[in-house]
Amino acid sequence: MASIKELKKDIDFLASELISECYFRMMMIENADNSALAATVSKALNFRNEFINRANHPDGKENAKVVKAYYRNLRKDLLTQFSEMAEGLARQ
Repeated sequence: MASIKELKKDIDFLASELISECYFRMMMIENADNSALAATVSKALNFRNEFINRANHPDGKENAKVVKAYYRNLRKDLLTQFSEMAEGLARQ
């Protein structure tokens, strides 16, 4: 299992990719819906903060199996939510 530090770096990377794509679209596409892109930036920041907080506070710290399952589910949720946000951005 990857370290918590690496997981947090992955979370930061995914959020920064979403934010960078939004700012790129705001600057390069003339008829882009800037208010929708700004809302997506806000969602990406909330996404980052939520998952960093979840990574810092695992359930069942005394049981290694529970902690592993917690981080496995966290990573699955992370990828699912990122995919949904990226697909939403692609539709804009």
